[in-house]
Amino acid sequence: MNENGLEQELAQLQNVYNLLTEFLVKYSFQLIGAGLIFLLGLWVASKVSNLVAKQFEKHKIDITLSNFVSNLVRILIVVMVGIIALGKLGISITPMVAAIGAASLGAGLALQGMLSNYAAGVTIIVTRPFVVGNTIEIKGVSGVVKNIHLGLTQLTNEEGEVINIPNKHIVGEILHNSFEYKLVNIQFNVSYNSDVNQVIAIANNVLTSNEEVNSERPPQVGINGFNSIGIEIGLRYWVPTQSYYQNKYQINLNLMNAMQRAGIDIPCPVREIHIEK
Repeated sequence: MNENGLEQELAQLQNVYNLLTEFLVKYSFQLIGAGLIFLLGLWVASKVSNLVAKQFEKHKIDITLSNFVSNLVRILIVVMVGIIALGKLGISITPMVAAIGAASLGAGLALQGMLSNYAAGVTIIVTRPFVVGNTIEIKGVSGVVKNIHLGLTQLTNEEGEVINIPNKHIVGEILHNSFEYKLVNIQFNVSYNSDVNQVIAIANNVLTSNEEVNSERPPQVGINGFNSIGIEIGLRYWVPTQSYYQNKYQINLNLMNAMQRAGIDIPCPVREIHIEK
């Protein structure tokens, strides 16, 4: 490398050094101020977020909503402090605010379904129409509530299936909540010659002797109606949702055995056909 080339590179380095020195001298206070503002903002965001979380915990509000709101508060404070720090550096924040607003509008339109699920999730968590462990039925789908998220609610049934329901399909709809139990409603016929009081007593004994039947809601047994086959006996009782079919089938078997031991006639439909020559 010749002497002239070396001098040119040294001159360029000197120019860069002069520009950096001039920038630091001119904007050093702005840089320090912006840095301090941003660090202070991070500290304030953390403190406020923790304060919000403690208030939610104090009032026993769901942890899912607590985490969501506290994180949202932290993000909002950090964004505002960042904008203030940029303004301290002399950077115009008006175009940035406009860009953020436009981006938020576009994102809101694109994520409209997701946001509506989140809004419905907040409503469910705040109003608590059901909690984890309850048995609910919504739009013909039933199961035990396994998890409640901001976007969806998870149900599980006796088969072990996990059913995900978007929260927007829960809020505003007719909701059945039977807590941890589910109603069994069955009917069977006995002959008109049977002692109905004896039949009802046998059915009550079968239900009360089963430990899975909810004793806090006494079973209901009585005459449901009359038909051409016989007297229709109706049974209504509550069993745990997680073992609904298992208990129902076992009680049906016990009921059938008890009726047969007592000599109760359970008629079956009979159709007479007359053939004319």
